[in-house]
Amino acid sequence: MQRLKLAVVSGGLSRPSSTRLLADRLTEATGERLAQAGRPVDVHAIELRDLATDIANHMVTGFPSAPLREALDAVAGADGVIAVTPVFTASYSGLFKSFFDVLDNNALTGTPVLIAATGGTARHSLALEHALRPLFAYLRAVVVPTAVFAASEDWGSGDAQTEGLPVRVARAGEELAGLMAGRPAAAAAPEEEGVVPFEEQLAALRPR
Repeated sequence: MQRLKLAVVSGGLSRPSSTRLLADRLTEATGERLAQAGRPVDVHAIELRDLATDIANHMVTGFPSAPLREALDAVAGADGVIAVTPVFTASYSGLFKSFFDVLDNNALTGTPVLIAATGGTARHSLALEHALRPLFAYLRAVVVPTAVFAASEDWGSGDAQTEGLPVRVARAGEELAGLMAGRPAAAAAPEEEGVVPFEEQLAALRPR
């Protein structure tokens, strides 16, 4: 069976990053569910911090660097995407938005996407619904029902009996895995056919 492809976009700016930590936990939960369903998956992790200069240059010149091109192709060719951003001024970060600004508008059409965010307090959790979900709806992605927000106090909290962070991560991973497992794996891009010269096309149209 062809392996599925999961692209994980992390917009964290610091190292270590709680945003990357949340992305890793969501990736683990999704991978475990896919493994239980017998669907192997390859993960492509994308740290936007490392691509900040490349994204800015691409927005000015229109030409992506090789690392940025690789990241954009990984997202466009994925069977599922996990997108995690820190919350700044009640919304996604500028770097996170800029990455999806330079992504082709049709790249995520029909692709399952799990959205998540990190912030200092739970008051910022509404950014998932008023900022991230509309962004990916505009890109015509299929956003999973459970969006995951992790505030500072969420780390290390919750158990199997409460609605803590581990429960929300597990549920979101299960939803993304279910959507990914239900669609065929992304096929390799078809080889470009040779271009027929215009003269030959005209000759084929002439009556014989």
